[in-house]
Amino acid sequence: MISSKNPSVEIIRYAIPETQHSDFVNAYTAAGKLLQSSPYCLGFELIKGVDEPNNYILTICWTSIEEHLNGFRKSKAFGEFFNLVRPFYNNIQEMKHYEPTNLVWRKE
Repeated sequence: MISSKNPSVEIIRYAIPETQHSDFVNAYTAAGKLLQSSPYCLGFELIKGVDEPNNYILTICWTSIEEHLNGFRKSKAFGEFFNLVRPFYNNIQEMKHYEPTNLVWRKE
């Protein structure tokens, strides 16, 4: 995930009513294709709460904050992306950038 640039992880926390779960996941399934085609996106993951099933967290790894804000957000793909997820914009509880650290472990 770490490149020669200063990568950034965007965290977006959502509270999605149960009646909208399917629509939300479908919107991000389509929007994810736009992220996959972006040169600024290094990957993403959508996770759902178990203890609080209306909570979702989306993490998006960007090449840098600069390229996220001035590359992706100014691209045609962002307009398409935003139109897909716009119905859930008011459900956002947090949308912030974080820096990765070297403290990472995953069992392969």
